[in-house]
Amino acid sequence: MKSSLWRKKTITAPVEPSGLKRVFDTWQLIAIGVGVTIGAGLFSLTGVASGLYAGSAIPLSFLIAGIAASFAGLCYAELSGMIPSGGSAYSYAYAALGEVVAWVIGWDLILEYTVSTAAVASSWSGYIVSFLKDWGIVIDPRLLHPPMTLVTLPDGQTAHAWFNAPCLFILWLVTFMLTRGVKESARMNGLVVAIKFCVLVGMIIAALPHINMAHFHPFIAPNTGQFGIFGFSGVMRAAGMAFLAYIGFDIVSTAAQDTKNPQKSMPFAILGSLIICTIIYVAFSAVLIGVVDYHRFANDPSPVATVMDVINLPWLGLLIKGGICLGYLSVLYGLLMGQSRILLAMAQDGLLPAFFSRLNPKSHTPVPSHMLSFLVSGALACCLPINILADMASIGTLAAFIIVCAGVIALRFRAPHAPRTFRLPGGPWLIPGLGILSCGSVMLSMSLVTWMRLIIWLAIGAVIYFAYSIKHSHLRTKHHPTSSRPD
Repeated sequence: MKSSLWRKKTITAPVEPSGLKRVFDTWQLIAIGVGVTIGAGLFSLTGVASGLYAGSAIPLSFLIAGIAASFAGLCYAELSGMIPSGGSAYSYAYAALGEVVAWVIGWDLILEYTVSTAAVASSWSGYIVSFLKDWGIVIDPRLLHPPMTLVTLPDGQTAHAWFNAPCLFILWLVTFMLTRGVKESARMNGLVVAIKFCVLVGMIIAALPHINMAHFHPFIAPNTGQFGIFGFSGVMRAAGMAFLAYIGFDIVSTAAQDTKNPQKSMPFAILGSLIICTIIYVAFSAVLIGVVDYHRFANDPSPVATVMDVINLPWLGLLIKGGICLGYLSVLYGLLMGQSRILLAMAQDGLLPAFFSRLNPKSHTPVPSHMLSFLVSGALACCLPINILADMASIGTLAAFIIVCAGVIALRFRAPHAPRTFRLPGGPWLIPGLGILSCGSVMLSMSLVTWMRLIIWLAIGAVIYFAYSIKHSHLRTKHHPTSSRPD
């Protein structure tokens, strides 16, 4: 049993054929990384994290998260050039640390992507409601919140909400795009990312004259006496939530089997998207807090809409809200694509049923995986509030980062002479060690409830692994499929 748990995949290049079309170049990968990273984290979590935890110090939280993520990003860059296979941290762990660790991180990534998708869809719902309201279109509030949430109806009466209906619509739309084919949807993603950058520039230009420096005093609000509620512990807790924002470069690493030259393109795309997005997050969050006092952002899923209402330029607010609603397509595109590639990689290794590795013969996309991701993410988005979703996604992301950093250390000793298109400076311990320490410290700042949810999820995964996966692993049967079976 011990040898079975720790059996490892060989480090091979080029990657075995997967049946997926190789269509991405370096710039398309950067567009995916930036498109996913500049999404719910920027347009939603800046408000929730500042209003509940960090106060006006939210730029510091994003900076701390960015620094910690940069250590992990450097480790991703080394492993992506060394092991250019789909599956992200799952595939890296399989080669470096063994099957049981790979299963743990693969199962964790399923949670990470599923919950992140739900959180983004929930945030999009808040923006589309604000956008439609500007046009005089009002949706029944019972269709805009998780079940049993108390809402006020247009006639002044109160009632319990049914579910968050707009979430299902946007998830269905993006899932439909992905099942049509990667090449076509990648072109649409590039256009949406360009629109998103125009929205950012327009928002910053409009907000600068309205910044009130008094909103930054005190910069770190006094702690309320409860750990994680303002003070430096609140800054760290907000940094933990902010890791949902840095999932973008993890998603880049899932797309190796869709990339023309993954050894060359992926390290550059991972580091490039990380640097671009960290700068944008710190600057943009400072602008938001400068315009609106952070107390107003508590439990606000659409802070940019709130800022535009304060600026009171209706025509510009309408354009920016519309641009943000459209921009969320690129976030969901990357998340749902990454989720399907994790399921595909695990199924190709035998750890999940072969059903998840089946490709549509016409579009060459894993339609069963896409449909499952849509159903589960949709259920979560409809039923859970965004702050719970964000915490669950962030702790999963942090766990993945720690495993990747450990993988670099392991492979420096296990395969010291293996080809690496990007090699970390400072030897095997410095940057990976800093990544483990920084990500671990942020994880420790997260709430006990969030940790319990993660532990329960991993316990469920352990049952599945020992009941099914360990017996069907292709390393156990010595069977290595070269392609996915079409529907």
